[in-house]
Formats: sequence, C-alpha cells, structure tokens
Amino acid sequence: MSRVLIDTNAYSALMSGDGTIADELAKHEAVLLSPIVIGELIEGFRCGNREAENRAILERFRAKPRTVCIPITDATAEWFAEIKVILKRKGNPIPLNDVWIAASCMEHGGRLLTRDSHFSSIDGLLRC
Repeated sequence: MSRVLIDTNAYSALMSGDGTIADELAKHEAVLLSPIVIGELIEGFRCGNREAENRAILERFRAKPRTVCIPITDATAEWFAEIKVILKRKGNPIPLNDVWIAASCMEHGGRLLTRDSHFSSIDGLLRC
C-alpha cells in the first residue's frame, strides 16, 4: 500500500488550491496525518481570523476514507532519537517538530509530501 504523510506546508498549499499537491495525494492509497501536523495547523488557525472555518475544513479532510490519523508511539520516539542523533552528528539540525514528522513518516512507511528542503538531510526518509 502506498502511503504519503502530508506536511503542514503541503496541507496549506492544498487548501490554497495547489493542484500539484492534489495530484500527488491522488497517487497514494493512504494519506497519513500526524498529530504534530494537526497541532501546527491548529496553531495557525488560532492565529488567523477564520479558525472555525479552517477547523471544519480540517475535520472534513480527516474524515475522508483514505486519510489515516497516525499515533505517536514508542516506536516513533525511537525513530525521533535516531534521526536527532544523526542530524546532530552531521551538524545539521532541523526544527524539532519536523524531526517528529519525519520519525512518524519513517515509522509508518510513508513518503513525505513537503515543501521544506531541510528534510533532504534525513537519510532514508522518502519524499515525494
């Protein structure tokens, strides 16, 4: 089963009408959504003036049959620690939330759909 984990910036681009994001999502059988991404989205909603509307849109996205909300588990924590140590040794840190997002993606065997280039410094992380 092909799986894609949608990053916060890819979700935002999708909601802004970016057809390339929609096309990429259509290629996969499952769209993974991390609690970290959900938290970043809700933070953004709270800072804007359309919080209720944006939350409703997110809930509709989450309710789609192909969307799978994945948990943070002990295995995610192991992936997180491994990625963090490797990045530290490389001298190439990335934002902490993005380490968690990458860890979730790797744990669940997905490809990451993102616009952030710093994810390329994570060995073994598959990206779209």
